Amino acid sequence: MKKLKFIATACLLAVSGCRTAETPYRAESLTGRYRYPAEQQLAHRGIGSEPEHSVATSPEPTPAEARVYPVTFQPEPENLPADARPIAPVQTPQMVDPASSTLSLVDFEGMAMQNNPVLAQMANLVDAAQGNWLQAGLPPNPTAGYSGQQLGSHGQAEQQGVFLGQEFVMGKKLRLNRQVAAWEIQRAEQELEATRLRVLTDVRVAYYEVLIAQRRRDLTSELAGISEKAVDAAQALFQGEEVSEADPLRARVEADSARILLQTATNQHYEAWRRMTAIVGMPELAIVRVEGQLDPENVELSWDATLQQILAESPEIAAAVAEIESARWAIDRAHAEVIPNIEVQAVLQDDRGTGSSNGNLQVTLPIPLINRNQGGIQQAYAEAAAAERAIDRLALDLQSRLAGVFQRYESAQNQAYQYSREGGILQNADRTLELIRAGYQAEEFSVLDMLTAQRTYFQTNLAYLDSLRELWAANMEIRGLLLTGSLQK
Repeated sequence: MKKLKFIATACLLAVSGCRTAETPYRAESLTGRYRYPAEQQLAHRGIGSEPEHSVATSPEPTPAEARVYPVTFQPEPENLPADARPIAPVQTPQMVDPASSTLSLVDFEGMAMQNNPVLAQMANLVDAAQGNWLQAGLPPNPTAGYSGQQLGSHGQAEQQGVFLGQEFVMGKKLRLNRQVAAWEIQRAEQELEATRLRVLTDVRVAYYEVLIAQRRRDLTSELAGISEKAVDAAQALFQGEEVSEADPLRARVEADSARILLQTATNQHYEAWRRMTAIVGMPELAIVRVEGQLDPENVELSWDATLQQILAESPEIAAAVAEIESARWAIDRAHAEVIPNIEVQAVLQDDRGTGSSNGNLQVTLPIPLINRNQGGIQQAYAEAAAAERAIDRLALDLQSRLAGVFQRYESAQNQAYQYSREGGILQNADRTLELIRAGYQAEEFSVLDMLTAQRTYFQTNLAYLDSLRELWAANMEIRGLLLTGSLQK
């Protein structure tokens, strides 16, 4: 009996001290991983009817086809170091000092990367997908327990002992589980990268909104100052009995209207700033001047080239491709489910009746006669076909989203050019104001002529700012669509 107790104790210690041989998943370097070119995936369509075909033709990227991408991952994560651990997929830069006198676009981008809660949420989803990959490949735990027979024989025929059991997963189900989960990690990482770029696009659009509002406020402040000078000039001419009383009154009306424009521009500036601080996650940030250039970029965007670049490089397309690959591996997993797992149980007992020890071995193998996972296989094929069609729908949706913003870009580009070109609207309005103002001082023009020229000059400058705002907003949205494949409507 002591020998039996010693064996039982040793077995229990062995079970309690066992460790899985699986290696935890660890994301690789953010710049050292790769993904498939999306155009290659768009051409890769068919799903085989046999599980062996799906396993054999599931594409594995080769170095020649590889394209460097910030947040993707190698779908074969075996043979990693034993001490590997998941790493954070987002790196946040240093936050800018809010007390600085001016802020740039780079400063706002750094704030958003550090404070925007959506990025932290998506990073947590990547961590969750990595945990699912780790769990999906772990084998079942062994079992241990007590075995007793004929316990009511008052010790004459009792058989007492311990048993150990283990379920062996067959059909490479654990490996297939990992393959499905691996592509889910890639999809989550692509969605994280798309979210990061989408946040940057929102920041850039808001930045130019603030910059335009700041310039508009400066321009209307200049208008208010010039209008007050016009009032003083008209009043001086009236006191010298060179003009009628109507001239200073008209000038005063114009000056009061300019004050209204200044207050409106100030309110718009505050609104744009508050929107920016909300996007970067720092609503308490005090308003400061923003530095930057508003001159139209010397760049021409082509519709065909832009659309092709979106379809080839969008993380949203890459995420859809990862969904297709996950669905294809799920087909193999559904077919492997038919292969039964083997359960083995070993029993070691002490026979009180004979005073000897004996052992039993039991092997259980389910017979797949009725349940051959027919429904699961049908579901896997249907979900893979749906994923295939989803990427076609996404390509059309991207083209539709690009069409609207590209029209805005072309219209704004044309307007900005007509205002700013040599001999254009701005130059003519400025020259007209200069001539009429000089003529008014020489009593060649009336105050109405001067006020009209003054109003025209500032209206054209404000309209030019509006065209620049639309041009930069459309430009940033197109860039965001190029990078993320997603444009907020």
